[in-house]
Amino acid sequence: MDTRVKQAFDLAAWSATRLAQVESALSEWVVAHAPAGLGQAMRYAVLDGGKRLRPLLALAAAEAVHGNEAAAMRAACAAELIHAYSLVHDDMPCMDNDVLRRGKPTVHVKFGQAQALLAGDALQALAFEILTPDDASVPLGMQARLCGLLARAAGHEGMAGGQAIDLASVGLALSEPELRAMHCRKTGALLKGSVMMGAACGEPGSVARDALAAYGAAMGLAFQVVDDILDVTADSATLGKTAGKDAAQDKPTYVSLLGLPRSQAYARELLDEALAALDRSQLADTTSLAALARMVVIREN
Repeated sequence: MDTRVKQAFDLAAWSATRLAQVESALSEWVVAHAPAGLGQAMRYAVLDGGKRLRPLLALAAAEAVHGNEAAAMRAACAAELIHAYSLVHDDMPCMDNDVLRRGKPTVHVKFGQAQALLAGDALQALAFEILTPDDASVPLGMQARLCGLLARAAGHEGMAGGQAIDLASVGLALSEPELRAMHCRKTGALLKGSVMMGAACGEPGSVARDALAAYGAAMGLAFQVVDDILDVTADSATLGKTAGKDAAQDKPTYVSLLGLPRSQAYARELLDEALAALDRSQLADTTSLAALARMVVIREN
């Protein structure tokens, strides 16, 4: 009889190690010497803030499939750079016109609108530069797969398309399927894409790949549902961004459509979907992915 006691997974310790590696890599790759102060704006947008959920998802998925470690770090940082660029642009007056992000003034408030626009553009380009190193650390075929996954997650079928729907939906009463379609693109696509980029650093079979895609989709939508909940239940200091912004701008949210109790229940249902997908994956160890999904639903910011 096996009398060994299985240790509980320590998400905080697991995350701390990987976050330190991600922060070091981002600090190295987002250089300060870009011309005319652009580097400072880029680093301000990326470093020393944020949950780094997308990098953690990429790294956890890569570990689950025993993927190329160098490729996984590049995928993790590339996903974070795309996320950071999207926040810079989303916060600008022509979009959401926000003044607070990650507990500090937004990039356009700190550096001006023109510099913020350029910083976002440069971060987007840098994401793909990072995925295509000149050395042999990431095979060319893997580089191509990673670039394709990131481009689709960020483009018109993903994040940018979702933001377009969001801007066009202010003041409109969307149905639940319409709201879900918007959020699956605006927020969910890059979260799912981060998972799939991590998976693409290895060679998972079709069963594992499909299960990870289902996990990423459910968890990506859960993240946005919880964001909608926190927008009405948390304050700006806790969130690190302006609370109550969606209601003030008359944007459709899960809380405005379903109400708070049903939205909270829906987040838990999506967590169950994500965990069930991991069970179907047939991968030996998805503990970190499961812990990240639980963290997404129970978070306070």
